[in-house]
Amino acid sequence: MSSAPAPALEDKAPPAQLAPAGAAKEPGFLARLAGHPKAALLTVAVLVAVVSALVTSSGTWPGGWTFGIRSPLSDAESWLANNRESHPIFLYFLLHISNAAESSVDTLVTFLETLGVFGVTVAAVLIAWVAGGADLSRRALRTAGTALGAFVVIGLLGMWEPAMETLGLMVVCVAAAAIVGALLGLWAGLSDRGQRILRPVFDTMQVLPAFSYLLPFVLIFGVDVPSAFVATVIYAAPPMARLTALGLRGADKTALEASTSLGANSWQQLWTARLPLARRQMLLGLNQTIMMCLSMVVLASVVGVSGLGAEIYTALSTVDTGLALSPGIAIVLIAIWLDRTTAAAGERLDDPCQGKGGPKTWFVWLGVIALTTAGTVLGSILGKQEWPDTWVIAIAAPVNAVVDWVETTVGSGVPVVGGTITLASGFATYVINPVRDGLEATPWWALLLVAGVLAYLAGRWRAAVTTVLALGVIGGMGLWTRSLDTLSVVLAALALTLLLGFAIGTFAARVGWVERAIRPVLDTLQTMPQFVYMIPAIALFHGGRTAGVVAAVLYALPAVIRITTQGINQIDPSALEASRSLGSTTGQQLRQVQLPLARSSLLLAVNQGVVLVLSMVVITGMIGAGALGVDVVTGLAKDDLALGLTSGIAIVCLGILLDRISQPGADVKGDTSR
Repeated sequence: MSSAPAPALEDKAPPAQLAPAGAAKEPGFLARLAGHPKAALLTVAVLVAVVSALVTSSGTWPGGWTFGIRSPLSDAESWLANNRESHPIFLYFLLHISNAAESSVDTLVTFLETLGVFGVTVAAVLIAWVAGGADLSRRALRTAGTALGAFVVIGLLGMWEPAMETLGLMVVCVAAAAIVGALLGLWAGLSDRGQRILRPVFDTMQVLPAFSYLLPFVLIFGVDVPSAFVATVIYAAPPMARLTALGLRGADKTALEASTSLGANSWQQLWTARLPLARRQMLLGLNQTIMMCLSMVVLASVVGVSGLGAEIYTALSTVDTGLALSPGIAIVLIAIWLDRTTAAAGERLDDPCQGKGGPKTWFVWLGVIALTTAGTVLGSILGKQEWPDTWVIAIAAPVNAVVDWVETTVGSGVPVVGGTITLASGFATYVINPVRDGLEATPWWALLLVAGVLAYLAGRWRAAVTTVLALGVIGGMGLWTRSLDTLSVVLAALALTLLLGFAIGTFAARVGWVERAIRPVLDTLQTMPQFVYMIPAIALFHGGRTAGVVAAVLYALPAVIRITTQGINQIDPSALEASRSLGSTTGQQLRQVQLPLARSSLLLAVNQGVVLVLSMVVITGMIGAGALGVDVVTGLAKDDLALGLTSGIAIVCLGILLDRISQPGADVKGDTSR
């Protein structure tokens, strides 16, 4: 009996002794990689690209695989020029759009001029006050005070008359873009087919540089308001549509089920549940539309539209920072007034204690009309229909003096870092140029392979095919090398934009006072015309790729921050409360609850970052930041449709490439294993 256990112990001993040896034989890197087929596929594609680049050191697109697109575009340009005044499509369709746009803008500008300084100021202040609640609350008074300060400063800067011209054009464009965007957003938000159809349309509308589609519209409508109106609506409608669709698709399913259980049909559910739940996203979309309309003001001046944009364009032709700053500030102030007014209206609608409708509403608006009329009559009696020249403060000279001092002091000679010019040179040498050289050294087929694999992993086969075709179109147009040059700048700017945007947006969402503090900064950055960014970029960095990256980051950053903050703030509080009850730390709440639940908003922020960076690349091409940007601007300046539009199409293809790689498809979104 006593000897029986011994053999059993001997039998068990060897496995115990071999356990450490077995633990040492864990699966190696290749074995672990084989267990993850997606990672293995991407690793193989990257290795093939790297090895092929090292072996060949040349990625030129085959010359025999190009197709002629410039000749048909030149023929189209000639046809437009010859048939603009006789063809039925112009006489019975396009001419009506042109006349409607021009008459609407002229009527509104005439109306603002009739109201005069006092009438316009009173109307702006009262509208802001009503939006804030039409009472003596802090919100209403603060909103009204913002409006008063904005219009007074516009007058003091001597920008009253061009501001009224800009305001007339902008109001018409915002109204049209908001209506078009909301209708398209309804379709995309309520229909999966609509979303699939409209997604590439939105990509094209937003990514195609304004200079590119401004050129054919100039050929169609001529040089003036109509071409600027159509281009602005195309540029500004997609944010409204995208955010409307996002709000409709993100509606609380419990509320929708409750609405259905009460017997509501699809239309009743839309008006009583979906739209109210999507209201915040739609207001953010309206905000983005307003900002984008204002950012197009300078581009409108390129085709002969007067206003604040024309003042900036004139100043930029002589690189006069002080002269450009006054109209730039005026545009920002108009944007802040509109932003604060729409934001206050949204807060009031969300306030459950705020009464709606009834006689009080009609009485308030009648009071607004009566006081505006009184202000107009008073201005007419005093002879102050226009802002008096004696009330204008000149700021051009002191601003130019400050700019000269900054350029001399900060540009070079700074201890340790050397100055902004040294930093610009280092960033171009060690970041942008290596990316460009690596892309150009990689064989074209290897780049197509990597891009296709990345798109496949993000969105399956359809995204992969679209990405490969987009790159194929670039190569087929003979713009392969120039597009890779532009892509290197875009990648550098996009990486910095997303890194800073996600960090700042998350911080602002978690700390309320930070969001309030950076709001005016975001307004300023987002509404300052694109051309204005080039002046400090040239002064501090002397142009080039780094200057283009800085300008693009500043232009795209506000949208990424706003959407990130909005997405995190809209997370269901009960999810955070449950996380806290389980003992999660602040970092765990952020990583495991807030960021995963805000994924759709973060992906939308990536999309907007891509779109805005690409749109800015065209502008910064004028200071040496992008090859395709130079071609687009040159095409508009020389009325060369073939040059400008082909380069614009190449930029659209780059946008589709980046969008398909960064935006997961529906099947991937539903894959919880990722």
